[in-house]
Amino acid sequence: MQITFLGAAGEVTGSQHLIETETRRILLDCGLFQGSDEETRPKNMTFHCVPRKLDAVILSHAHIDHSGNLPGLVKAGFDSPIFCTRATADIATMMLRDSAKIQREDAKYLAKKASAGDPSVEPLYSEDNARQVARLFEYVPFGQWETLGDDVRLRFHHAGHILGSAICELELLDEGTWKRLVFTGDLGRRGKPLLNDPVTVERCDVVITESTYGNRVHPDAGDVKTALQRIICEASRSGGKVIIPAFSLGRTQLLVYLLNELRNENAMCRVPVYIDSPLATRLTDIYRDHQDGLDADVQETLRFDDDIFGFDGLTYVRSRDESIALNRQEGPLVVISASGMCENGRVVHHLKHTVSGPQNTVMIIGYQARGTLGRQLIQRKEHVYIHGRRYRLEANVETVNGLSAHADAVDFRWWFDTLKRNGGCGRAFIVHGEQDAANAMADLIDDACDTPPEIPQFGDSFDV
Repeated sequence: MQITFLGAAGEVTGSQHLIETETRRILLDCGLFQGSDEETRPKNMTFHCVPRKLDAVILSHAHIDHSGNLPGLVKAGFDSPIFCTRATADIATMMLRDSAKIQREDAKYLAKKASAGDPSVEPLYSEDNARQVARLFEYVPFGQWETLGDDVRLRFHHAGHILGSAICELELLDEGTWKRLVFTGDLGRRGKPLLNDPVTVERCDVVITESTYGNRVHPDAGDVKTALQRIICEASRSGGKVIIPAFSLGRTQLLVYLLNELRNENAMCRVPVYIDSPLATRLTDIYRDHQDGLDADVQETLRFDDDIFGFDGLTYVRSRDESIALNRQEGPLVVISASGMCENGRVVHHLKHTVSGPQNTVMIIGYQARGTLGRQLIQRKEHVYIHGRRYRLEANVETVNGLSAHADAVDFRWWFDTLKRNGGCGRAFIVHGEQDAANAMADLIDDACDTPPEIPQFGDSFDV
């Protein structure tokens, strides 16, 4: 069996790993490389796996850096099954069409500035390519072996990262011998609200593991609900607005769930809450469709509350006009809106209207990359620039940690210690992490492996 690493190798995005036996060619994930367009566009335009010759894609979850180039793969000739969980298929169908739409709109904008016929402004793929992907999805339930042929079986386990995310366990017949390969996808955290905890696995021949936070321990989650209650009620007493930038997938649904719990406990002041993200609204409907697959606490809540993503005073904003009207509405109120790093989307307009008001609060709940507006806010710059204009930052800025969806070093240690007790693994390949994180991960998991863990770079191939 040969494994070739074609993405997220020596870097974090573009997850794509090719598995080849005598009879099979299977691609694990097909994500977009993310970053500056000048750097990533050539990578995203070129496939090194001969798409039309692939027998299947196995998709771990729907985040764009894992699923985002499936339409490009189809455009290049791929026409075989894409195996994933049903929730992943539902989310990916929506996310990929949204990705294609954004590319089309960006291309239209860039074309105004480019020379005629410049290929760099063309979308990577079309909305029709995204719809073609949806027709190729084949669902595999959690915890059950699915026979894909006489020489390959697949089983998914809960990864605990986002709705539908899976650890992928493959058994492949190669030169007369069955070999077991485990791909973690993105591993989540234990004890996180909404999602089932990550599942551990038995002895395997190969592990391909992510390492995003292999060199980090997340801040203590603490009582996020208490922080939400305090921040919102303090703003309410001052008549202010609370703006919460949040990613449409995962983070928004988690916030709404926690706010719903506070309302159920009669612990939240009666402040109007608005979800101002059309994509987040559509994704929340998918969460509702799959709430029977959420964790035990959710199932207990559903015994007396039939909508964990809705409560009196919560409004999902759909139209642009409704979004604009929020900026004319007096506080107190709460607006949860994309994007999570404050770089684009409707949240930027809300920030423009609130950052100079000392009665207002911006609540930051996730990592803010260097150079982003979100980073400027948590650094408490005297002035911030929004849409090219300078605004004095007088609003309160609150940072609430503990909501990361990624495993950290403690979670990885638990998962691999359990694997070690279950027999360990033959070889481990560390992907989806910067070099420092990958190096730390190699040290962390070494005693669970028969041979020292390896950190492949783009294009590296290994016989196992």
